[in-house]
Amino acid sequence: MDAERAANEVETEYGAKYPKAIKSLRRDFEKLLTFFDFPAEHWKHLRTTNLIESPFATVRLRTRVTKGAGSRAKAITMTFKLLEMAEKRWRRLNGHELLPLVAHGVKYEDGIQLENKEERAA
Repeated sequence: MDAERAANEVETEYGAKYPKAIKSLRRDFEKLLTFFDFPAEHWKHLRTTNLIESPFATVRLRTRVTKGAGSRAKAITMTFKLLEMAEKRWRRLNGHELLPLVAHGVKYEDGIQLENKEERAA
């Protein structure tokens, strides 16, 4: 596998200089590669999206501008309305039609669905 070969090269080149980093790399190597267990269409979103922070960035910015909402009820109302408005501008995920497959446990390798790959080979 290319990733293992690259990790071995990094370990050979930088192992003596950065032993803690190499130890961390080896310990978390499988976790780092789970990225490739998803469809290639989802990779852009997996790299760039913070699902918690993104929607609330609008709320945080608006709350700073208004210098707080005053009461708890007004804060909740303002937050709800801001999220409702932001929701209209959210774009659909690339490969959104693949989400049910991922949820049902269909396996992917290097972003390609394994069943299709095996069918093509046969």
